[in-house]
Amino acid sequence: MPSQKAQKIDLNSEYPCPCRRRGRLMPIALTEALGCDRCQNIFVVTENGQAIEQLPTNSPYKRCWRWNGHHWSVANTRLRESYLPVAVTIVIVLVVFWLPYVLGLPFGPNAIPWVILAVLLATLPALMVWLAYRR
Repeated sequence: MPSQKAQKIDLNSEYPCPCRRRGRLMPIALTEALGCDRCQNIFVVTENGQAIEQLPTNSPYKRCWRWNGHHWSVANTRLRESYLPVAVTIVIVLVVFWLPYVLGLPFGPNAIPWVILAVLLATLPALMVWLAYRR
């Protein structure tokens, strides 16, 4: 079974591109960066030398990969970089507790359909944005 531990990235070696299957990452002269020959993306080696990070593009998310010796694996993203689940959770909590209070509905069987409707209406735009911008 291949090792899943991240290995140090050698700037003098070629690697497969993490974005495309056929692309190859090759070292860029006089830099600590790798460039893909197919997708023209540039990747910078992180400080510890065990991961590469895609240079900023139009996307607000930084994409980062670790090399395990055989293939790239997506590095764990931080909470601030994946704000969509946190935002959806906050909206749901606010809608579930705030909406019945504002509408004057008691927390009982009569409030359940209104709460479900409010949760669906609040999460539908977030779901549409997530589906539109995911890769």
